[in-house]
Amino acid sequence: MTFNEYQAFTATTAVYPRPLTDLVYPALKLSEEAGEVAGKLGKVIRGDYPGTDIHNLYRNSELIKTVALELGDVLWYVARLATALGLTLNDVAKMNKKKLLSRKCHGTLRGSGDNR
Repeated sequence: MTFNEYQAFTATTAVYPRPLTDLVYPALKLSEEAGEVAGKLGKVIRGDYPGTDIHNLYRNSELIKTVALELGDVLWYVARLATALGLTLNDVAKMNKKKLLSRKCHGTLRGSGDNR
């Protein structure tokens, strides 16, 4: 499946008030889902998964599956937000690749700020 095929699929499962909330709802939910990914990893650091720490996370297949499902939710909301902005996921990926290659070329992969 390609990014654009997945993006088209998300339209068939988008159940929220539209069109006025096409931007706001996915943006808010994207933040929530990204927080859930971070929360799962925070629980690893806190020790909620006995025998699993941040260095051997890959050994806990159930935890990896849980995080993967949350990442899927993140991807869904990214796709819906991109759609609302008139972008394809391929567009977003290409733009991000170009930005990262430019930063790599200029030695600015580390640091902060949008324009580096």
